[in-house]
Amino acid sequence: MSRKYFGTDGIRGKVGEAPITPDFVLKLAHAVGRVLTRTEERPTVLIGKDTRISGYMLESALESGFNSAGVDVVLLGPLPTPGVAYLTRAQRASLGVVISASHNAYPDNGIKFFSAQGTKLPDAWELDVEAALEEPPVWAGSATIGKARRLEDAAGRYIEFCKSTFSNDLTLKGMTIAVDAANGAAYHIAPKVFHELGAEVFCLGCSPDGLNINDKVGATHPQALVAAVRANRADFGIALDGDADRLQMVDADGRLFNGDELLYLMVMDRLAQGHRVPGAVGTLMTNMAVELALKERDVEFVRAKVGDRYVLEELEKRGWLLGGEGSGHLLCLDQHTTGDGLISALQVLKACARSGKKLSRLLEDVTLFPQTLINVRLQPGQDWKENTKLSAETAKVEAELAGSGRVLIRASGTEPLLRVMVEAREEQVARSAAERLAEAVRTG
Repeated sequence: MSRKYFGTDGIRGKVGEAPITPDFVLKLAHAVGRVLTRTEERPTVLIGKDTRISGYMLESALESGFNSAGVDVVLLGPLPTPGVAYLTRAQRASLGVVISASHNAYPDNGIKFFSAQGTKLPDAWELDVEAALEEPPVWAGSATIGKARRLEDAAGRYIEFCKSTFSNDLTLKGMTIAVDAANGAAYHIAPKVFHELGAEVFCLGCSPDGLNINDKVGATHPQALVAAVRANRADFGIALDGDADRLQMVDADGRLFNGDELLYLMVMDRLAQGHRVPGAVGTLMTNMAVELALKERDVEFVRAKVGDRYVLEELEKRGWLLGGEGSGHLLCLDQHTTGDGLISALQVLKACARSGKKLSRLLEDVTLFPQTLINVRLQPGQDWKENTKLSAETAKVEAELAGSGRVLIRASGTEPLLRVMVEAREEQVARSAAERLAEAVRTG
């Protein structure tokens, strides 16, 4: 059975258009509440949100929907997605709910859920919710309607949790850190975490107005942070996205480091401490240079489908701890149950503080291969998998690369586009090969 509403990370869309409307969100919460009450007599749900203006409306709809099904609600206010996951576990709640569209602009919003253990929920649970959405509502009686209250110190509790993942024998004293919170959920949290660990902090993207989330700031627009680091002569720059589950970092020279490089650094830091790292998980898009560098150090590397939930599934299947995406979704499962931009940044800073080395020095053994990505629009009914010209050209390119690069061709999940990506040691080689493949798609 396919899912009608749930995507790879909850339910997302434009506010005011189905399904992100208050009536549907109320109905969704009621359906989720009914699923919960099948196995629990009086469930409790935590609700957090980012800083979008629509969060107020959707929060009210969720609260009413859960209460109408006999579910108690605890309101957390603006809080990073991984903070909601943590508090769901720490508060022994039945479910965690986040109102956020992550790195999208403010006109979008979404709803995603965490289990009582602070993990993403399986497809089977989402299918149960979708089935309940098709059933008529069963309103709780007056005596059993759920109650709502606010957890006043949600932000403070999460700040302490983040700090607990940084070694007690290390400090950030002497470091100047630029923090870009994307005018999102970590605006009041990220600066405090680094300041309380000893760093001198200055901020950008920490003044949300409900409309400026991810607007030319944050992990999806890191050039603002690069400029700020250079202008203020900071030692590090840390960029989060709107719900603070992804990370990009900048060093004192203004060089930007993506999730692929930071994953490699975390693996190397564990090895330097004498820990065993049997393997790491990336995605189909992870840069080949990272894969080759890890294999040189006898660390197995496995690629999952694009999406942090698939990275997590692969890690859990193999019993490994470290994984991530180039976009900055990084997983350290011995620190948290889900991807967390703040905790990932602390792991990187911990490596720098312990070694006394700059980011560029710690990453001098890995130089990312240039990648060329071309999006080719597919015509209605066009079956690119049956394109013999594309198959032949792909075989030629792969033979030419001969293990020093790779080809990835995949259809977009949201648009009629074919994404053609070529990676090679030299930029011109990658660009030329990608253009050849794109032309084969258009003319084949």
